[in-house]
Amino acid sequence: MWPFWRRDDNSPAGLGRKGERLAVKALKAQGMKILARNYRCQSAEIDIIALENPCERNHHCQTIVFVEVKTRRSARYTDPQSAVDRTKQRKIRHAAGHYLSTHCAQDFSTRFDIVAIVMPPNHQPRLEHIVEAFV
Repeated sequence: MWPFWRRDDNSPAGLGRKGERLAVKALKAQGMKILARNYRCQSAEIDIIALENPCERNHHCQTIVFVEVKTRRSARYTDPQSAVDRTKQRKIRHAAGHYLSTHCAQDFSTRFDIVAIVMPPNHQPRLEHIVEAFV
């Protein structure tokens, strides 16, 4: 490892990694299967791609869920999900289209969710799963 680069869990990158691990755990608890983490294409990234089994809304096919995870230490000034603006949504949709075309999954139903996590120091994290956060 480069001597000047620290990868501790107190850094912003470490906080994001902890949030993604927590989100994966929560999605699995809901019965989702994780297909990919940190999927990248060109200038876009999707934090988690999951497969949701058929549910009451859609009996006939499984749904591929593209999940953006936003983790903050505090929601004092703004909530984590507000960081997913139109520009970020456009990038996520672009990456989702790339994933679907390269994995022969165009026939799947799709959905875009956000998992917003607030992790205050020395307190339990608060997780909010926002289903169909944007289209």
